[in-house]
Amino acid sequence: MRRHLGILIPLLLLAWGSSAQGPVKCQIPEYSFTHFDRNQLIYPGDSTNMEQFFEKLDALLFTGQGKINILHIGGSHVQAGVFSQQMRDHLLNLSPGITSGRGLVFPFMKTNTPASYSISYTGEWNYCRNAVAFDTRLGLAGASVTTSDTTASFSIVTREKKPRDITPVFDFNLVKVLGYGDNSKIVPVVHFNNEVLPGVYDEHEGSFTFQLPDYTDSLYVDFNHAEGTFTVTGVYLDNGMPGITYHGIGVNGARVDSYLSCEDLRRDMELVKPDLVIFGIGINDAAADSFTKDKFKRDYDQLIDIIHEVSPDCAMIFVTNNDSYKRLKKNKYQVNTNGLLAQEAFFELGKKHNAAVWDFFDIMGGLTSMQNWQDENIAQKDKVHFTNTGYALIGDLLFNALMDKYTTHLQKYKP
Repeated sequence: MRRHLGILIPLLLLAWGSSAQGPVKCQIPEYSFTHFDRNQLIYPGDSTNMEQFFEKLDALLFTGQGKINILHIGGSHVQAGVFSQQMRDHLLNLSPGITSGRGLVFPFMKTNTPASYSISYTGEWNYCRNAVAFDTRLGLAGASVTTSDTTASFSIVTREKKPRDITPVFDFNLVKVLGYGDNSKIVPVVHFNNEVLPGVYDEHEGSFTFQLPDYTDSLYVDFNHAEGTFTVTGVYLDNGMPGITYHGIGVNGARVDSYLSCEDLRRDMELVKPDLVIFGIGINDAAADSFTKDKFKRDYDQLIDIIHEVSPDCAMIFVTNNDSYKRLKKNKYQVNTNGLLAQEAFFELGKKHNAAVWDFFDIMGGLTSMQNWQDENIAQKDKVHFTNTGYALIGDLLFNALMDKYTTHLQKYKP
């Protein structure tokens, strides 16, 4: 395999640009208050796992072999979906013909849904998320919807921006509905081309699996009008093809310990089995007055232990918190200096777990820079979140940082 890659990679390097140095990166606008010149992945420890991830990417890009799973996990920054969608689109544009399973999604109801898919539903549903007190079993998606309404149903329609005119790219023919009912009669069924398809229950996965007769970009699920209560904790959409599946998992308000409190976290992690995890959890942890660096690191240690049980060689990227402010009262804000403590914690975690650190806190301009981003209309007035333009810019920056390291990795193949 390595011999073949040595022949194929220089050819694709030429296709990526006249400089033949590696993948074409995103054009980034200039802002005087940022440190975009410091946009890089930093390895406080060992980078072996990232090199192994890059070798998997080599095999996919240059031979069309393999399936890569990337898990991007966080709070509202990820639930919004723009940041993760930007990364997904760029990665799928690396080479012609790459496909993508949509991966783990959640049927958000009565809250915002990532822009890459839409949800509609009938009947009465109760929504639960891991960021607040809850009494239901949750999994990796960090949320659940529960119904006892015999008219209840939900639909998912993928609205992916297809990077190339190749079909299928984001379509799926395999569906797993994660969840549980209070009796054996209330089970999910999928409607497909006027057929009602039953699922096969997998007790280990806690899922009902549906193999569709053809590819589709939409899904309609109901519960056969049976009486009882059913809780949905996630939906997994796949197409069984080689490619990159980018799972964007975010819950508004989620902290690291919010995910640790999800009983089926490890079980669902086995379904995703990530090759690369991008950690974007921390902005909500640091918002608390009681925030301590030690607890923050201990919580992350526990989360990483769970991931390593499932994917021992998984590569990891820690994204430091963005600069943010605390709201004191109407139109009165105070810069949150906990961002500096979180920044230190991420570097210490990176060294301990041989992970990369993407120091967005520094790249965006450091302490108080959020006000500048707001002034440029790339951050929102709450001084915590970004506009869609801002989130897309963040995705461009992280992609460029990842591709810089990948280009360095590719140089070993040059004659």
